[in-house]
Amino acid sequence: MYKPLQFIATRCMAVLLLMFPLLGFSAEFLDEEIDKGIPPATLKVANRAVMVFRAELLGETPERRAARAYAVINEVLESGDAVEVKLDPIQNGYIILIDNRRAFFVTPMDVDTQSLQTVAEAANEAAENLRLVVAETQESRDLRQMLNASAFSTAATLIFVGLIRLIYFLRSKVAQVLPGLMQRQVKALKLGGTQVVDVHHLFPVVSKVLQVLRWLFILLLTYEWLSFVLIQFPYTRPWGESLSGYLLEVATYLFRGTVNAVPGLIIALAIFFLARGFSGFIQGLLRRLAAPSRSERWLNLETLSPTQRLVSIAIWLFALAMAYPYLPGAGTDAFKGLSVLVGLMVSLGASSVIGQAASGLILTYTRTLRAGEYVRIGEHEGTVTNLGIFTTRIRTGLGEVLTIPNSMITGTVTKNYSRAVVGTGYVVDAVVTIGYDTPWRQVEAMLIEAAKRTEGILNNPHPQVFQTALTDFYPEYRLVAQAIPSQPQPRAELLTALHANIQDVFNEYGVQIMSPHYVADPQQAKLVMKENWYAAPAKPEPVKE
Repeated sequence: MYKPLQFIATRCMAVLLLMFPLLGFSAEFLDEEIDKGIPPATLKVANRAVMVFRAELLGETPERRAARAYAVINEVLESGDAVEVKLDPIQNGYIILIDNRRAFFVTPMDVDTQSLQTVAEAANEAAENLRLVVAETQESRDLRQMLNASAFSTAATLIFVGLIRLIYFLRSKVAQVLPGLMQRQVKALKLGGTQVVDVHHLFPVVSKVLQVLRWLFILLLTYEWLSFVLIQFPYTRPWGESLSGYLLEVATYLFRGTVNAVPGLIIALAIFFLARGFSGFIQGLLRRLAAPSRSERWLNLETLSPTQRLVSIAIWLFALAMAYPYLPGAGTDAFKGLSVLVGLMVSLGASSVIGQAASGLILTYTRTLRAGEYVRIGEHEGTVTNLGIFTTRIRTGLGEVLTIPNSMITGTVTKNYSRAVVGTGYVVDAVVTIGYDTPWRQVEAMLIEAAKRTEGILNNPHPQVFQTALTDFYPEYRLVAQAIPSQPQPRAELLTALHANIQDVFNEYGVQIMSPHYVADPQQAKLVMKENWYAAPAKPEPVKE
């Protein structure tokens, strides 16, 4: 008699709700928009979430609706009879009945606006959750099922303990076998007779990796054991399902991420392979253009190597920019933050490096210096041994190797003693100052004779003497000659021999190498008489007819 009365009362309530639109009330009045900031309330029965109420209904807050529904459901479940859950539509919502009693209403405003569910789907889900609560309640009252759950949990615990002991047993066995195995394998890894890997450095790394893997397996086994045990009992089953669901979600997320990344990786690899092939084609083309038989002079063997590097870098940077959107994780905030950090580090710390590289390119393409040429850079003088992108090395005649930044070379005057010579070789020069009382023809002849006596100085082209200045006290004579580049002696030794020969020649002909500085006019003018113009070893000029 009691249940029919409950059924009739429930239907009367539904009829009243159906009459609200006829009386001029809208659904918004029934649900009273959630924009008022009303907090939602979750209906949980037997530790399982059944429904989330988000709107007021007939003046009842979501919390009050959840409390009323909890009381009704608990009262029905405590009766111990067979319980049936039904779902009936009412106006634009649904009513959930439990044993023909109203458990709660599901209105459109109770549906989460962020989800794609309809009110019908939300009501069906709530009804299924309530049926699951009824089934689990009956299961918790069944002694046989609880004993089975306890037996399964005990068996799972024993298996869990056995697997943990097995892991530690395998760890001890691996610790005994691993050193000898690594020693044998490492000895076989040799490159040109040299041991590639030191076992003393490799063993700690492998041990740490195995330790991390061991703890990873232990944590995974613990996670699965705990999830299995919690699922066996009705009250803790929601916790176990959430653990299993979380692990499954993580695995699904990783699998989907891997599968989704495969097309992008294929495209990125295709771009890199195309870049590699195009780079090889361009480098071959540049080598053909730089061949000595070609007439193009903008590219030669000197500029070939840096040009190939620049073109290769440009191609790979372009390929990286094209493949970047297809790389896994390129759109994540972490990847973007890393890109910004790298760009900031390059912009702040690489300005000087970029300046040095730009200076190296300027020196290369303007052909200011070449390997093997004798140059003077500022106060430094020597033979260019290496022209790099950042620095240039020169070897002095004193056995020193100087490394000069390229920015310093582009910012100072560079004297090249090898560039303007006839054929191959480099220029050597010597400066002497002789008083006006010595015939200039005699001085020039003595300097040329000293150059001819010096081994390593070429007779063709002929050494020359230039009077570079007529100062207040003496003329300045500069001897310019060309040296043989194939001679093993450095330029410093050649200059030493030339200076020694100059002194010897001047001493042989009685000419002092000193400048006649004075503070007053001499008693007798320091003039060279015409009959002394061609004093030995100078020869008179032929008389022109």
